[in-house]
Amino acid sequence: MRKSMLEILACPICKSHPLELKADEEREEEVVTGSLRCTRCGLEFLIDDGIPNLLPPEKCDG
Repeated sequence: MRKSMLEILACPICKSHPLELKADEEREEEVVTGSLRCTRCGLEFLIDDGIPNLLPPEKCDG
């Protein structure tokens, strides 16, 4: 996920913007693994292989 995407991403649940980024692994301006956290409702969304998973929790398996 490119860091510049933070400017346009919002929480899919409460629509809060911006999300807080925690990058575990980065390559240049790309976040490979980490998470995005909503500062309003507290939900956390994982970033895996550069792809942020912004599905609501009830839509995620397991």
